[in-house]
Amino acid sequence: MAFEGELLALMEEALAQAREAGETGDVPVGAVVARDGRILGRGRNRRLEGDPLAHAEIEALRDAARALGSWRLDGCDLVVTLEPCPMCAGAIMQSRIARLFFGAFDPRAGCCGSLYNLPEDKRFPVRTQVFGGFMQEECAGLLAEFFRKRRENR
Repeated sequence: MAFEGELLALMEEALAQAREAGETGDVPVGAVVARDGRILGRGRNRRLEGDPLAHAEIEALRDAARALGSWRLDGCDLVVTLEPCPMCAGAIMQSRIARLFFGAFDPRAGCCGSLYNLPEDKRFPVRTQVFGGFMQEECAGLLAEFFRKRRENR
């Protein structure tokens, strides 16, 4: 990101995607893929639609690949509201994302700094730079509120 303002705008869009996921009852996680500040792909959790692979990151990567006509997302950034899981961390690396920016850390399943840091592991031939904790309070707050309401409605 050339400017923090661009990153802020991208995270705001990821948060909007997360809110949409929460409105459908899915865990509120949202993501965007951008190159040079221009959004190429958007995604939100859609697992409740019957696809266990429909994490926000996967949806955004697929959308960006369609927009570019290529699976190689060289030079692209991924902005996501929650630290990616192992599946998503692998997909991020495989798609050649240059940089990952995420909001809330996930100490239970995060593989971009919490449990592991797969995208920056030097044993892999392709690496992605990882920057965690951007707008962490807002991202974590959205998740906390979702799970609080879910527990109240049981």
